[in-house]
This record gives sequence, C-alpha cells and structure tokens, in this order.
Amino acid sequence: MCATANELEVAFFQQDIVWESPEENYRRVEDAFQNARADILVVPETFSTGFGNNMAAMAEDPRGETYHFAVSMARQHDALFVGTWTVREHGKVWNRLHWVRPDGTLGHYDKGHTFRMSSEATQLARGTKRETFEWKGWRIRPAVCYDLRFPLWLRNRNLAPTTKEVAPVPEDLNPCLDYDLLLVCANWPASRHEAWTTLLKARAIENQCYVVGVNRVGTDGIGIAYSGNSMVVDYMGAAVAEAEPGKSCTIVATMDKEDLVRFRKHWPFWLDAD
Repeated sequence: MCATANELEVAFFQQDIVWESPEENYRRVEDAFQNARADILVVPETFSTGFGNNMAAMAEDPRGETYHFAVSMARQHDALFVGTWTVREHGKVWNRLHWVRPDGTLGHYDKGHTFRMSSEATQLARGTKRETFEWKGWRIRPAVCYDLRFPLWLRNRNLAPTTKEVAPVPEDLNPCLDYDLLLVCANWPASRHEAWTTLLKARAIENQCYVVGVNRVGTDGIGIAYSGNSMVVDYMGAAVAEAEPGKSCTIVATMDKEDLVRFRKHWPFWLDAD
C-alpha cells in the first residue's frame, strides 16, 4: 500500500451505472480502478444493476456472480472492495452493502432504511442491525443512501465509561469512539443534491469522523438523473476530495488517523453527547 500505517487511502468510482447490465458495469469498474492503488475501493449503491423496480428480480445468491467479481477486484488490488448489490437469502431480498477482503472473506450490512418513496420499500426487507468493522487499524461504519438522513441510526458512541460532570479535560484523554470513518454508498438523485452534500458534512461534524460518500452519475432506466457530488469529508466538515458533478471519474483521497485523534482530544465534544 502507498499510505503510511497512520493513513488510509480510499479510491472511489463515481459511476455512470448501465441499467440492469451487470457485465457492462463490471467492465466499467475494472477500467475505473485499473491504475488505482488504495486501501479501500468503493463503488455506488447497486453498482451492478442500478436502483430500480426490478431489484428483487435481479437479486443474487449470497455467493453469486457479483460476489465473485468483488473478490477478484479485492485480490487484484490487494484492497478492501465495498459496494452494494441485492441478495436473496432466507426467503427475503436485501439491499446489502458488502466489504470483501483480498482473501475472499467478507462482512455485510443490510440497508436499514429502504426508500419509502420507491418500490424498494415494498420489495426489499429492512436491516435491523448497525455494523462496525475494522480495516488497517480504522474502525468503519457502513451506510446506504437513505440511511444518511437518520442521525440517530449513525450516531458515533463513546465506548469508554465517562462522566458528564464539568471538569478539566485530562491530559491523558484517549478518545474511544465506535468508528473513525463512515462509508456511504448511494444512488441519490440530482434533484436533491444539496441535501446529499449537506448531510455528508453534518454526519462528519456531529460524529467527529471522516465520511466518504460515493454516488452515481447519469440517468437511470426510469429517467431519474444523478449528479454524483461524491466526496470525502473530514471531521470538521471540510471536503478532502470532491468529484466533478455529472462526470464519471475515479478519485483517490488520503485520510489521517493522527489528525483525527488529535482533533478529538482537543475538542472532546463526544464527552457531552446525548
């Protein structure tokens, strides 16, 4: 890897998803990351098919074709591959975010908030469990699109017992929060792009974490347009890296763990969290 032990490099693909064409989307993802060197590769929500009315019909087995593609990408780049695709399991269909390691092992998070204003809410089951996983010494919280609107669902918790009594901040304060990085894969329409960018920054500020938000571009099979506006945001709400709106492109950004911990120590807002 090109990043130091303290740093984490993420490469994300602001993808123009070809409607319900997995093979063409695999090819586009391969091309997009061809020269990428990073610790994590991230693609948008439902990157292999697009977000539409046939997601349940196109759902795969947990170890289906898209899983095998994800494994091949993780092995080829010696990186974690992160993206969502629909999976059929135990008689239900889930919009499932997967993180796939180079050795083929994986974890997953089932989207907790299916989009009420679309057929997703009637076709797909809702996940009920928040997930946090570790990669390269970073604690990571996955989320999918509509989840971004719900701050309590994404609340970063203080894992160490503390008191809210007003007192000097101890010099040896060691921040112990649930996660360092929020990863959001989305298909967020252009008509609501201001909400998308605002919420990415808000989640970063309130949770004192980095946020990576990866969205698609282009127009889908039912005529909805997407502008992307994918970005990496730091713990103060400032953009570390931004993709050009409306353009299919690959962006690589570096996040610094020491900077994050230093900020949490200097501004321990998390000690007073509800």
